Amino acid sequence: MSETLEDGDEVEVEGSSSTYTLSRKGNVYMCSCPAWRNQGLGIEVRTCKHLRGYLGDEVEAKRTGGVASARASSTKKEKETAPPILLAHKWELDHDPTGWWMSEKLDGLRAYWDGETFVSRLGNRFFAPDWFVADLPADTLDGELWVGRKMFKQANSIVRSSGANAAWKTVTYVVFDAPNATGGFEDRLAHAQKVMAKAGAPHARVLDHARCDGIVHLREELARVEGLGGEGLMLRQPGSKYIAGRSSTLLKVKTFHDTEARVIGHAPGTGKHKGRLGALVCELPSGARFNVGTGFSDAEREAPPKLGAVITFRYQELSEDGVPRFPSFVGERIDVELPKPTPKKAAKQPEPPPVQDAGDDFVAQYGAVTWKTSLVHDSEHKFWRIEVRGKHHIATFGKLGSTGQMRLTEIGSTTGARSDAEKRALAKKKEGYRLAKAGEA
Repeated sequence: MSETLEDGDEVEVEGSSSTYTLSRKGNVYMCSCPAWRNQGLGIEVRTCKHLRGYLGDEVEAKRTGGVASARASSTKKEKETAPPILLAHKWELDHDPTGWWMSEKLDGLRAYWDGETFVSRLGNRFFAPDWFVADLPADTLDGELWVGRKMFKQANSIVRSSGANAAWKTVTYVVFDAPNATGGFEDRLAHAQKVMAKAGAPHARVLDHARCDGIVHLREELARVEGLGGEGLMLRQPGSKYIAGRSSTLLKVKTFHDTEARVIGHAPGTGKHKGRLGALVCELPSGARFNVGTGFSDAEREAPPKLGAVITFRYQELSEDGVPRFPSFVGERIDVELPKPTPKKAAKQPEPPPVQDAGDDFVAQYGAVTWKTSLVHDSEHKFWRIEVRGKHHIATFGKLGSTGQMRLTEIGSTTGARSDAEKRALAKKKEGYRLAKAGEA
């Protein structure tokens, strides 16, 4: 049965882990729970499950102009203010891990629980089914929505889908911190364990942590976790505070690295992948471009991430040019944004002489030819040729019999220049060009 709140009234209600105070001042209805406090809405239209439970869903929906009911039924991930979450740095070999707290690095989606809903690191809401969140405490928690080791793609698909109610049964909310709790990390972890035990949510748990005895212990645990298919480890400094942003008190430890890149092109497949994706042409915030051609399922090759999408990929190391070596696709991200590469002030390039007149100076400046092809278009009487020299490729084109025009493009790496040149040549063939015979172009 629903109740009412008159102007100036206060009433205490029992939550899943604490007692909260409901109050009214004029047309503002308030609750002392974290979910009400952390909302990005105006205070006059904020609501929470405690207000809805006390006043009734219909009353709250009418009072907030439909915000309450829209929140419960919407399948759109609304962009809110990004939560103030703690982010990690990479662990370096010269850092002694002795005494730090060690835990498995989960391959899931970071999810900030504000007491009522899940929010991604960018502020996008994850609308879990009501039965999934019903038993979670009305407290602020930090964790991951996780399906299992090597199952990031499945977790990502479930969380992104608006109709995956049953699939959420495979998801676990794994908690590793309580941002608003007082004290150091140990105090916050104890608080998380307390409220989670009281809530008794069957689909959520607190992540296990263990003290690291030193570098040997760290390497042994890393090998064990990676041997099971895990992503790596996390290290937390004892007694550390929860600070929004990147902090050296939280470190990630992995044999292979992973990071994000923006998709800027689709390279068509050949052989068994003919007619679908061969590789994603990607760009890092540094401006380095490269191809990611492995790690895809057949379904992902048929419907690859769109241009502009952000992906996570795994790689072994960076080359001297800053290009990832042996990149492998992990999954598309909806909770990460990348800054666009800072445009470099282009130095004025001298117009290169025609290829047939290139001498020692030209080779010294741009490098020797490492790859080239020549094409002609019979019906349009045109030619097009391209050659790769170091980090550049040079395209020459025009009417058959003419010297044509020349275009020099700097890509940033030898691998990128070759990949981009091959992609351009393939595009020309789709336009009706064919390989030129000797002496044609």
